[in-house]
Amino acid sequence: MRRAGTARLTRLTIRRPDDWHLHLRDGAALRAVLPFSAARFARAIVMPNLTPAVTTTAQALDYRRRILAALPAHLKFEPLMTLYLTDDTPAAEVDRAKDSGCVFGFKLYPAGATTHSESGVTDIGRIAAVLARMAELDMVLQVHGEVTDPAVDVFDREARFIERTLAPLVERLPALRVVFEHITTRAAVEFVRGARPGVAATVTPQHLLMNRNALFAGGIRPHHYCAPVLKAEGDRAALLEAVARGEPRFFLGTDSAPHARAAKEAACGCAGIFSAHGGIELYAEAFEAAGALDKLEGFAALNGADFYRLPHNSGTITLLREPWDVPGHYPFAAEQLVPLRAGERIAWRLAP
Repeated sequence: MRRAGTARLTRLTIRRPDDWHLHLRDGAALRAVLPFSAARFARAIVMPNLTPAVTTTAQALDYRRRILAALPAHLKFEPLMTLYLTDDTPAAEVDRAKDSGCVFGFKLYPAGATTHSESGVTDIGRIAAVLARMAELDMVLQVHGEVTDPAVDVFDREARFIERTLAPLVERLPALRVVFEHITTRAAVEFVRGARPGVAATVTPQHLLMNRNALFAGGIRPHHYCAPVLKAEGDRAALLEAVARGEPRFFLGTDSAPHARAAKEAACGCAGIFSAHGGIELYAEAFEAAGALDKLEGFAALNGADFYRLPHNSGTITLLREPWDVPGHYPFAAEQLVPLRAGERIAWRLAP
């Protein structure tokens, strides 16, 4: 990483980063949000929870073509595709995914855990053959780590998932590489740190910058609602400590998840925070607050590529410490999209 100045850093140049957890949607919504990510990131793991879900390699390749067709001509961006696991996913689909060269993992959504997860896995035992084949072919499993048991408190669902599902799975299939997506708790940090090789985690900007108080700051804040939900301050501090130490098992995954304003500001609003408009700048804020800007490049540009066994990007981006005002909303097809920090400021700006 190249730094300028000896006092307070005002300019930061790093290797061009990647986003290892991104929602791009489809159609007009895709065209509205894709430029934000493509301006900042060279590659992204693209989530498959469309409607209908992307469950086959053929569907993933079609979706990839739509993403590339929507990409503005002046931007370069590589979508890395994933498949949505269901109770009925055949093991043969793992072979097709591997052979495609464009599918980089399978996403485990416990049925009902988050947006468009209704067709997810109801019992992990039902996909045992698929997971075994993934381990044999070295395909990555990306996990939304929450139980959906209504008897479990919403703030405890991640910890219970570790105990009931993830820890046994990791031990049962020692060759399976697993990314514990968008972790939110101290329990998750400790699990990933202590797990066998081949286990890593993505961390979002919202879980580094906010605790659950942000859901109620001045009233109900629907645009701060995501799944997994924001947690206590001690959990946020544990996440920030892990990334600030430069631990290679942790890497960038925005989980930027756009929803129209009407779908968020509703009696039963959707879970998801749109952060792609500041997809690297928000992380710079968090790392600066932790006194760890020198660790941002590894977190954003090296650790994830190493885990997925992909080359590091050759280009760079530059961030300037110039606060900018975030618009109250962006166009989103025929609707409005309210971004994280709408009407407020982000301290770092992406240099042109």
